[in-house]
Amino acid sequence: MSEKRMSSSKKHSLKSMMLQVAKDLLEAEAMVKEEERKRYMEDHCPPLSCPSSKQELQELCKELHAKIEVIDEERYILEHKAIMVVNEVKDLNIKIIDLKGKFKKPPLKKVRMSADAMLQALLGSKHKVSMDLRANLKQVKKEVKEEDKELRDVGDWRKNIEDKTGMGGRKKMFESES
Repeated sequence: MSEKRMSSSKKHSLKSMMLQVAKDLLEAEAMVKEEERKRYMEDHCPPLSCPSSKQELQELCKELHAKIEVIDEERYILEHKAIMVVNEVKDLNIKIIDLKGKFKKPPLKKVRMSADAMLQALLGSKHKVSMDLRANLKQVKKEVKEEDKELRDVGDWRKNIEDKTGMGGRKKMFESES
């Protein structure tokens, strides 16, 4: 194992550097958001000019009321769309629950199936594909050696042992070898 472990002081310094970098990134992100907010307010909300006469003040109020009405209409339309979407999602969830309750899944059993039956089930009955795996195999004739035959034809092992016991058995062994 050629793994080198860092010392705890090095781990601590590395962790503190990572935290410092993360803090700097968060501060920069907050500054960017603040600048965007200021830019948006400058673009969409012109500076308020205080009118000097009563008539100018009334015109300003009429303009502001007109803008408020337009914004309220847009808000109402968006709220209505949001409520419609929420209701649609609820209805679809109810349908899903109903469908799950209607159909019980039967417990599946293991089925032994041949390769031909699997292909027929997958491809349908129109496609006739036979997958006889034994058809492509070679026929090999087994050669039986004479030595193997002799070993198999020894017969009853008890009889063999009885023949070889005692001095007579040893004599027979020597006679058969020579």
